[in-house]
Amino acid sequence: MKIGVCGTGRMGSSIAQRLMSVGHEVGVWNRDSAKTKPLVDAGAKTFASPAELAEGCEVVIAMLLNDAATEAVYRGPNGLLKAKLAGKLVIDMSTVRPDTMISVGTAVAQLGAAFVECPVGGSKVPAKEGKLFGLVGGANADVARAMPLLEQMCRRIEHVGPLGAGATMKLAVNLPLLVYWQALGEALTICKPLNLPPDRLIDILSDTAGAPAAMKGRGAIIAKVLGGAPLGETAFGITAAKKDLATAVQFAASIHAELPVAASALACFEEAEAAGLGEADATTVSVRWTQRKPSKS
Repeated sequence: MKIGVCGTGRMGSSIAQRLMSVGHEVGVWNRDSAKTKPLVDAGAKTFASPAELAEGCEVVIAMLLNDAATEAVYRGPNGLLKAKLAGKLVIDMSTVRPDTMISVGTAVAQLGAAFVECPVGGSKVPAKEGKLFGLVGGANADVARAMPLLEQMCRRIEHVGPLGAGATMKLAVNLPLLVYWQALGEALTICKPLNLPPDRLIDILSDTAGAPAAMKGRGAIIAKVLGGAPLGETAFGITAAKKDLATAVQFAASIHAELPVAASALACFEEAEAAGLGEADATTVSVRWTQRKPSKS
């Protein structure tokens, strides 16, 4: 199948690699064309615009940075909505506001294409291995059409409702994990007087009811950084994490809900980004908090 991947950042590139590994003919587009080079070198075909990508492929998978990028890629002069989309399938895997997903999905459907949202849980390695957690929104018929492809990318797929439901669920999934990285930093801070070795401290904290599953993969890395090792490879950057928290807080406000803990964590992620750590992994927030000088009261 000819599949176009629109947006080849960390996750989009990993998804493209997965699709190529299972035998699909993959086309790619990215605003920064340099980010498509490794994929092109591996056999992907590059396209000059989102519209050209859509017209040259049977299916388009979008993995875009944020709401602004989504609006630009769909509605721009050479955006996806300028293509002849009739009969095609568009799967959007971006993490954006539910109303943004509903808006672009409705516009795609009006052009005669099927549209499914499937924001995902997981990072680069699960994406390359086809082990993401897909949170799907869309009409039953469209989801059924997309399912064979989704099954090649995801270990678990949950169709949680109509358009916008997947985006809502993704914000809910990310929120407690991102809050935890800040809470972990605070927990580590109050343990500093104990002078325990970082690996022992992380091992204790990881083996408790409060630790998320993510600690199984990230705990050892956090311990090494606490011990003075350089920052490791980024799985999910601070800037991206900050964006997801901000999106959740904004969406909550739009439905007259309050997220005070998430809003506080957001301020901490913003502070870390302002300190130049935007490209560092989100877990760096935990380590940074232990090194931060308390603000004067």
